[in-house]
This record gives sequence, structure tokens and C-alpha cells, in this order.
Amino acid sequence: MVDRLEINREGTDVPDETPNPASRAKAWFGREILPLEAALMQYLEHNWRNASDITDLRQEIYARVFSAAMEKIPDRPKQYLFVTAKNLLINRVRHEQIVPIEAAADLDMLDAIADEPGPDRVLMARDELRRLRAALDRLAPRCREAVTLGRIEGLSRPEIAARMGISEIAVSQYLTQGIRALTDILYGEPPNVRRKP
Repeated sequence: MVDRLEINREGTDVPDETPNPASRAKAWFGREILPLEAALMQYLEHNWRNASDITDLRQEIYARVFSAAMEKIPDRPKQYLFVTAKNLLINRVRHEQIVPIEAAADLDMLDAIADEPGPDRVLMARDELRRLRAALDRLAPRCREAVTLGRIEGLSRPEIAARMGISEIAVSQYLTQGIRALTDILYGEPPNVRRKP
């Protein structure tokens, strides 16, 4: 291997100390980016739903950061790494939302899109409705009425107040008590446990 030489002011040969862009980028990458791997992985695990994609995402982020460092070393490596990661995730989400026309045509051709739910979904929905009905039956009568009018029939608080003949504040209290009690009944928390808001 031949060392690059420069001639100094005195006219003597000295080795060139400036590494090539690839060497500089490689050293910078190892010194500044690789120590951030744990934080990057945590960020990806938190922000990406498919765990099997995370290592591929990490590699693509590393490739983009390294490629940019070959041109110019970023001044703030941590910020640059996470902005690159965020932009990649945004691009992936946008790409996944696009459905090619051919794929839609294939689905229509195969009758894969059905208007009716399958028998398993029907059974699960009926079971959930039975549980909800049983939970509603366990509520105090005024709470049950407020929850039914507000959450099932979709009435506003003033409409509920008019129909029940009570104030809107009372409606709010009944709705809050009813929803909390339903949550406790359906999800198994004892009714005397109060959660902090």
C-alpha cells in the first residue's frame, strides 16, 4: 500500500493525515451512532407495530445515516439519527396505506370482501352483548337509564336531563358512575376501588 505524501513548507515529504470520506464516516459512525443503538431499538419497538420489521428498519436507518455521513458528517448525530428513523417510519406507513389496483381487483375477484361477518365473529359479538346486558342490569336504575340514553341511544346531556327530569350536572354524575361501574363489572375490578383521574 502506498502512503499518500505531502510536501511541507520545508520541502520534505510527510504522510497525509486526512483520511478519505469513507474512513471518516466509518469512524464517526462507530463513535457517534452505534452507541445509540439501544435507544434507537427502543424507539422503533415503541413506534412500529410489527416486531419482525425492526431489525430491517434499523439497518435501513443505519444505511441512510452512513450514506449521508459520506457526504457530510452531521453536526448533531443523535438528532439526525432519530429524525432519519422518524422519516423512515412515516414513509413506511404511507407506503403501506397504498393498495395497488391489481390487489383490489384480485380481492373482488376472489370474493374476499364480505359484507357479513363470519360465524365466529357473530358468536363473539352476541357473547359481548350478553355480558353488556347483564352488566347494565346490575347498575342502579338511574345510572342505567343515563348510560342507556347517552351511550346507546346517543342523546346529549341536555336531552338526557330533559327526559329524566334532572339537571345536567346530575346526568354527568350518573354517566360517570355508570361507566365506572360497567368497567368494574366487565373487567373484574371490585366496585369499591376508586381510580385516580
